[in-house]
Amino acid sequence: MRLSADTPIPASVQTPGYDRAAQVAGIVHIGIGAFHRAHQAVYTDDAMRSGERHWAIIGVSLRSADVASQLNPQDGLYTVSTRSVAGSELRVVGAVQQVLVASDNPQAVVDAIAAPTTHIVSFTVTEKGYLRRPDGSLDLAAAIGGSSLYRFVAAGLAARKAAGLSGLTLLSCDNLAGNGGVLRRLMREYLAAYHPDLSAWFDGECTCPATMIDRIVPATTEADRAAVEAALGARDEGAVVTEGFSQWVIENDFAGPRPRWEKVGAELVADVAPYETAKLRMLNGAHSALAYIGLGAGHVFVHQAIADPAIRPVIERLMREEAAPTIDAAPGQDLTAYAGALLDRFANPALNHRLIQIAMDGSQKIPQRWLETLAWHQHRGQRWPSLEAAIAAWIAFLRSDHTIDDPLGDKLREAVAAPDATQRLFGEGGLIASKWRPESLA
Repeated sequence: MRLSADTPIPASVQTPGYDRAAQVAGIVHIGIGAFHRAHQAVYTDDAMRSGERHWAIIGVSLRSADVASQLNPQDGLYTVSTRSVAGSELRVVGAVQQVLVASDNPQAVVDAIAAPTTHIVSFTVTEKGYLRRPDGSLDLAAAIGGSSLYRFVAAGLAARKAAGLSGLTLLSCDNLAGNGGVLRRLMREYLAAYHPDLSAWFDGECTCPATMIDRIVPATTEADRAAVEAALGARDEGAVVTEGFSQWVIENDFAGPRPRWEKVGAELVADVAPYETAKLRMLNGAHSALAYIGLGAGHVFVHQAIADPAIRPVIERLMREEAAPTIDAAPGQDLTAYAGALLDRFANPALNHRLIQIAMDGSQKIPQRWLETLAWHQHRGQRWPSLEAAIAAWIAFLRSDHTIDDPLGDKLREAVAAPDATQRLFGEGGLIASKWRPESLA
């Protein structure tokens, strides 16, 4: 039996607890992968459980129909398994109403964005989904393509303007430094090129708040689905697995109505930057280092790599001595405690977070995870032994027999085949734009 609205749910499993059929969709989310379903959709589900109304989510997959085939036959329902050493808790999440596949029905996506009831369009499209050139500008040729978020958002905004409707909050939930500002700048570049009549309206009617998102969400395995089926008594093809920890910090800059996410654990702040920088440089920077160093040492999972006595000191030094000093912490933001909590989270053996999952798209992740930290230290004439080790491990990974899942994969392979690999990657005119120059590395 497949999970659906008619499935009898065991008393041990938390259910939405509100009338899903009575909820209007107020959010369109582009990039409805596992992370969104374990993070923003859970906050939204909790908000509606607490009494918020009409914030159901219409999910959008830009290319693949996989999530639509998982969730649509299940009436949008799916489970979240929260796992720790103490055990696992299971809940059914009801926030997602349906999933649209943009490549199959592009007009339905535009119509959802243009609907009068929609107030927020949010995104988890990963770093590469923003279609940036190495210098950070928008790749305009790629952005006009069929799977571009800009194409759909612009068409939806144009329809709203023509109908006399208000603008939207565009909410990036991706690991980009200053993600709200980046989205606004790239969206303006797209509009200037292809919809110049919308530019002034967009500036006056739409906002792009910055956010910081944090929750570890490994790829779901068949064993995970089998465990859910045993506990639920029904098959859930959309099941996601995650840790107990979750954090969402949002700049309080909305164009219109929003769920009161702060009632269910989100933090609404004036400035996200200190939280975002700490997460990118400490958590994400350490994660990428663990991935490449751990894979090089023959490990498969994060908890195995952090338990390696040759690796843990490298990661701890990266967080405490190399990344933390570069961060202007907010009042009450304890970076020492944050580093300790991250080490504990990495060591969670219940998650089975694969290192190869973290290793994908390195060219898109490393600039904000490592290079800003490197540039900060280089400007002060300081060394960075852990990040040196991480860069060496990334180059070794690119030279290895591993499949390179990266939009610059072929160019990376070519660069690292040369003896001056670091120069070809990060030097003047290199493949990856950086304020850091690797003169001191062989």
